[in-house]
Amino acid sequence: MSEIELSAGVIDYTDTGDSGESGESGESGESRGGGNAGKDRNVVVLVHGLGFDESVWDAVVEELRGDFRVVVPVLPIGSHRRPMRPDADLSAHGIAALLAEFLERLDLRDVTLVQNDAGTAQLLAGGRDERVGRLVLTSCEALDNYPPGVQGRTLHAASRVPGGLFLLLQSFRVPFLVRMRTSLGGMATRPIPYALVRRWYRPLLTHRAIRRDLAAFLRSTEKDTYLKAAEKLREFDRPALVAWGAQDRMMPPATGRRLAELLPRGRYVEIPEAGTLVQLDNPGALCAELRRFIGEGRGTGEGA
Repeated sequence: MSEIELSAGVIDYTDTGDSGESGESGESGESRGGGNAGKDRNVVVLVHGLGFDESVWDAVVEELRGDFRVVVPVLPIGSHRRPMRPDADLSAHGIAALLAEFLERLDLRDVTLVQNDAGTAQLLAGGRDERVGRLVLTSCEALDNYPPGVQGRTLHAASRVPGGLFLLLQSFRVPFLVRMRTSLGGMATRPIPYALVRRWYRPLLTHRAIRRDLAAFLRSTEKDTYLKAAEKLREFDRPALVAWGAQDRMMPPATGRRLAELLPRGRYVEIPEAGTLVQLDNPGALCAELRRFIGEGRGTGEGA
């Protein structure tokens, strides 16, 4: 695990193009990230959602690392290990700006940006960041589906009540409650190993400042944030793939189809036997679609 200091604070990240990936300082991590490793093959940046960290992408990283440089930042939206600065902008737009800063500091170019669950990548692509060469949206917050599902609405409401977020998070200490459809169990078609849940939610359960960061995101992200972002996606003139979980209840496939129609060069596919967490439910099918999508760009000379 490497780290880098950004304007909001220090964030961790993994990078398969970093031969010295060992949790060194942000300065050395930045130096390695800006070297030749990112220039000799396609770069794929995987972006997680609320309450997840880089481990939610482990199966995809393992599948792709032989052919691509795969970078996974741990964004400050719930499962990060170190709190951000108290004055940091942690709204959805602030997190998108932080992701843009991350790409710039590591000098990542012609990136295939892959988003799951949260809507960060939509805001970045809508701003037409030149470092993003291709956009992939898997099941995520979009259009008028925010907060998404029972889970999203409950989390959003809890963040607005003093002590509410802390009380809600206690449910993640109980495996039975985690497996319920109104909790994480409703985001996947397969049982999520409880060891992963403990890993993801430990920072929120043990650090008040981490809960403060997540609450800042929830309270400052408006209901129409992704409706406005979708309008800007009409201007994204690069290849885009919308790869949605075919059995997603929290983020309905109809939302994904609408997103694909907005994107000038968008294409829609469904990942079979997958809910919101497509990378956990069916990583093989998702990786096959990613390889096909990136390969199409190579074949036409794009992103060279």
